[in-house]
Amino acid sequence: MCYDIAVIGGGPGGYTAAAKAAAAGCSVVLFEQDELGGTCLNRGCMPTKALLHAAETYHAMTHSESLGLRAEGAGYDFAAMHARKNAVVQTLRQGIEKMMKAGKVTVVKGRAVFAGQGTVLCDGQTWQAKDVIVAAGAKPWHPPIEGADLPGVFNSNDLLEGEGKHFASLIIIGGGVIGVECASIYLPLGCKVTILEAAAHLLPPMDREIAQRLTLTLKKQGAAITAQAQVERIAGTPGRMTVTYRDKKGQVMEATAEGVLMATGRRADVQDLFAPGAAPELSRGAIVGDAVGRTSLPHLYVIGDARAGNIQLAHVAAAQAENAVAAILGREPPVDTAVVPSCVYTSPEIASVGLTEDEAKVAGLTVRTGKALTGANGKCLIERAESGYLKLVADAATGRLVGAQLVCPRATDLIGELTLAVQRGLTASELAAVIHPHPTFCEMVLAAAQTLA
Repeated sequence: MCYDIAVIGGGPGGYTAAAKAAAAGCSVVLFEQDELGGTCLNRGCMPTKALLHAAETYHAMTHSESLGLRAEGAGYDFAAMHARKNAVVQTLRQGIEKMMKAGKVTVVKGRAVFAGQGTVLCDGQTWQAKDVIVAAGAKPWHPPIEGADLPGVFNSNDLLEGEGKHFASLIIIGGGVIGVECASIYLPLGCKVTILEAAAHLLPPMDREIAQRLTLTLKKQGAAITAQAQVERIAGTPGRMTVTYRDKKGQVMEATAEGVLMATGRRADVQDLFAPGAAPELSRGAIVGDAVGRTSLPHLYVIGDARAGNIQLAHVAAAQAENAVAAILGREPPVDTAVVPSCVYTSPEIASVGLTEDEAKVAGLTVRTGKALTGANGKCLIERAESGYLKLVADAATGRLVGAQLVCPRATDLIGELTLAVQRGLTASELAAVIHPHPTFCEMVLAAAQTLA
């Protein structure tokens, strides 16, 4: 049977593409070698957030004296935390399965191989499609560090899948989103966490002020953090692992813990995805695609983490899925992918969209910034929020918002309003003219906008 569209990969990009194509009346076959939902649902976004919620709740229970509350004998059950996480994942996965069934999408479990001209091979069978969308995702990657393959060295999949891994002490190599979120899971549970980051500060792509706030917060929670750390080797056995590194002064240092987490990023998972001679243009191991995902081969598209130069976020993959399907159907792309919000689920949460003040200056824009502090917001004070802020960046000449950075409670929810404001080119005055309810965290948006209006 020849399908209208074949989708390789069942993560947020893949299942969104399949659902949108099916809703448009296309016949669709979806290939997934593991479980529907991809990395985000099974070993990434959702497991992390479920465990973070449990860890934060435990921390709130054991630090509630200032609220007039006592939680005597409070403890945590690590296995039960992961059981709850697994239940959440299973529920969401079943939802995707029902969505595929409702759309009459043919789901094939197995490792698919693109053989060219709309041909996909999977477990000895041949499938045909008029158009193929690759949504193969990414897998953990680490630099060639001596000892990185030793027992006792783990990646994020190991910590988030199944029953997870319990540690009394943990060294995290990499201070990006994966590293700091995993630190935020283990720190409230009493784990001694050490973070080694090669860049000048945590969360390298984000605003330096955000990184400074996060560093202070994590240190307050007990983390040991070293930036500009060049890891040279890992040694030891599970339960006693040693990481040797050089600090920013070039001095040789050692850190010891029960386990080591390699949180040094992810790379496109396209190895063995193409039959000999059937591969499209690649760049640094990822597939090159244009604005709507067209590759160098006719009728072959790429979306999500497998795409070269892509922002590795689930909501980006889903947006690109909608645009790729629209392109196949000869329609205009429905989603504007130029403005992308980013979120980090630490405590307090972190979110950003558009340009930072420094990026705006590099781009030649003269900007003004408006800031609202958590200490001046009633809801933040009620909920004992850590020191933080919401900052707006506006074009000095027009007042148009070009970016926002947040370190505050519910930052990952507040960023939605600000993403809309940046995408629509609203001015600070227009944002300030909108009534925001009281008392809420979103009053920080109003307060920051009023300083610029």
